[in-house]
Formats: sequence, structure tokens, C-alpha cells
Amino acid sequence: MYEITEKPLSVEGVVSAITRRTCGAVASFVGVVRESSRGRQISYLEYEAYPEMAIAKMRQIEGEIRQKWEIEQIAIHHRVGRLGIGEASVVIAVAAAPRQPALEACAYAIERLKQIVPIWKKEVSPDGSTWVGMGS
Repeated sequence: MYEITEKPLSVEGVVSAITRRTCGAVASFVGVVRESSRGRQISYLEYEAYPEMAIAKMRQIEGEIRQKWEIEQIAIHHRVGRLGIGEASVVIAVAAAPRQPALEACAYAIERLKQIVPIWKKEVSPDGSTWVGMGS
């Protein structure tokens, strides 16, 4: 349910993997590379991660979520390597019986991922590049 990969992400694949007959809701979040950041034009992004620690921190996020909400399943997949404008960098999906826990847990998951998961991105623009750490 947790993955760091160089391959393109499949939203449908992640959602399908966590969908259960007992769930009435699957909430998902897809982070996509945008063309500008912090006032700079972006050509592409490069993501790097510490995979073993990243997966451990994703599992920690699941534990935090399960303490706050009653959910059935959660999946977090993050891409590394070079990503162009419009490509998905992260897919998060949460399945629960009612919709509210799924929606709230999904929002929580992306915020915590940005805070604690060791993934860094390099923003490459026509005027140079800048590394951006966790939390950005």
C-alpha cells in the first residue's frame, strides 16, 4: 500500500487496490507538477527520497490516521526521478464506510507526508535550479 517508484503513478490502480465492498467512500488526492512555484517558472521537477525511511514514515501516518478516524484502507504512492509539468508526483487514497473519515484522513495524509516523509524535490527553471526539502 506504500510505494516509492520511478514509474508513472496510476490513480485508478491505487484506488482499485484499496476499494472494499464494505466502503461507501474512497477519497483520493493527486499531487501534480505545476508550471510555476514561488514566483518562478518551472521546467520540470526532480524528486529524491530515502525509500526505506519514507515507507516507514508513511506507515506512521497510517497509524496516526487510524487513531483519529475509522478507515478501512489507505495507500500512499510517491514518484521519484524527473517529472514533467502535469505528471502526478503523489497519489493518496483512503477508503472508509462513510465519506467524512475518508475525506478528512486523506487531507491529513498529504499534510503529514509533506511534514515528515524524507522526500526532496529540485525545481528546475530556465534560470537555474533549487532544492526544496520536506514541508514545501
